[in-house]
Amino acid sequence: MAGFKINRITSDIKITLSELLRDVKDPRVSKLLSVVKVDVSGDLSYATVYVSAIEGTEKTVESVKALKGAAGYLRRELGAKMKLRKVPELKFVADDSIKASANISRIIDSFTAEYKED
Repeated sequence: MAGFKINRITSDIKITLSELLRDVKDPRVSKLLSVVKVDVSGDLSYATVYVSAIEGTEKTVESVKALKGAAGYLRRELGAKMKLRKVPELKFVADDSIKASANISRIIDSFTAEYKED
């Protein structure tokens, strides 16, 4: 399959899953959960979904455990919305990139505040 098609499907899966995560009724899934990245295998059999919550790593791990139970529901809804012939199996992975980027932003803000004082 051409690389551009995989990239397009990957971005479509990311957008669609972001929408579907808002509708998950499980209270263990954070309402501030975001899909950071999606990796789809070349044959569209598997998709690794990296998610992160603003509340922190503990909430992200708890949400991932809940999403593993809801993977079948999310896969079915993904197939219905995207109309793919082959819907990939979803594997959810906790990612702390939002926390790391917030930390980097805080460090940059402290340097710019220090620079303005000088």
